[in-house]
Amino acid sequence: MARLGVAYVPEGRGVFGNLTVRENTVMAARAGREGRNDWGYERVLDTFPRLKERLSNLGSQLSGGEQQMLSIGRALMTHPELIILDEATEGLAPLIVADIWRVIGEIRASGIATLIVDRDYRKVLARSDRALVLQKGQVVLEGASEAVAANPALAGYLGV
Repeated sequence: MARLGVAYVPEGRGVFGNLTVRENTVMAARAGREGRNDWGYERVLDTFPRLKERLSNLGSQLSGGEQQMLSIGRALMTHPELIILDEATEGLAPLIVADIWRVIGEIRASGIATLIVDRDYRKVLARSDRALVLQKGQVVLEGASEAVAANPALAGYLGV
């Protein structure tokens, strides 16, 4: 999948607990398709200053938020054309959640297509161009995010 330009940030974070932050990050480093190299090691560390402070810490020594930052940073090191974020903010402290959403904005602004799976549909709709609402694996709503957000059926599907 990485060779096709797809990076995946799993719900469970997928951090290697016995490797340091530096090792977890650089293990995924590779040029993207067509030599794309705009998310290098320094940019990832500049985006996540907490990781820069913890380079020698093991993945198992990080908080949940730091592990999520590491997982996203590692995915970015593959210079993807598409990044899939599965529940990237679940179970994190509000300040970390805000930071993750800020980074998602930076990722999108850098030209990487972003597929976000998240329960906070308001944040997803506010930060996306298109949206799909699935019910039991079937698409029940789709379209421009603004149109999906304004659709009166949305509340019924999401139980709000």
